[in-house]
Amino acid sequence: MDFFSPVFWSALLAIVITDLVLAGDNAIVIGFAARNVPAEKQQKVIFLGTLGAIVIRALLTFMVVWLLKIPGLLLLGGVLLIWIAFKLLVEEKQHDKMKSGESLWSAIKTIIIADAVMGLDNVLAVAGAAHGSFILVILGLLISVPIVVWGSTIILKWVERYPIIIHVGAGVLAWTASKMIVSEEFLKGFFQDNFILKWGLSIVIIAGVLFAGRIMKQKGAKQSVDPA
Repeated sequence: MDFFSPVFWSALLAIVITDLVLAGDNAIVIGFAARNVPAEKQQKVIFLGTLGAIVIRALLTFMVVWLLKIPGLLLLGGVLLIWIAFKLLVEEKQHDKMKSGESLWSAIKTIIIADAVMGLDNVLAVAGAAHGSFILVILGLLISVPIVVWGSTIILKWVERYPIIIHVGAGVLAWTASKMIVSEEFLKGFFQDNFILKWGLSIVIIAGVLFAGRIMKQKGAKQSVDPA
């Protein structure tokens, strides 16, 4: 992939946005896991836990990038990513049940395991946006992970204050999903020569996710106000 091409930079931007939107709350896990560790060891827990989480996430992403080359899995991944984008809009994430570690290695283990479990949606989204480029995966992680870890509080405040950020993130995920679907080997020829159909599908998927998410969010808000 050409480093100076619009495709490269748009893919890198999609990866960074995906990381910030989907992984921003993972940083909260780090805080919860380290809260019972003695103050003088908390920075060490955060550093080692984050380093371990990055390594595991990079390995998982590389594995998914490789798996997506198997016929049919790119289409399946695209469909799953549509669901992830929808969940991003309607799901209220809870962190208060996260157990905190009391010892140094217990806290580090908690961070790594929790990030691996919570980051599965992130791994799929990044792998899809990377278009098989391992360089894009590494660059995306190097740019976004420090922002996520050290700027988690700011990111979450922005999301609460400007809900449009979540919608932008969901739109990027939906766009990535559409690109995965049209890139599927046995569908590629069908979309490759039909510009209108290719972009039409992207628009339909993005609009469908945002519209369905809005409807479900409004429905949930209405039920919480009027449970009867």
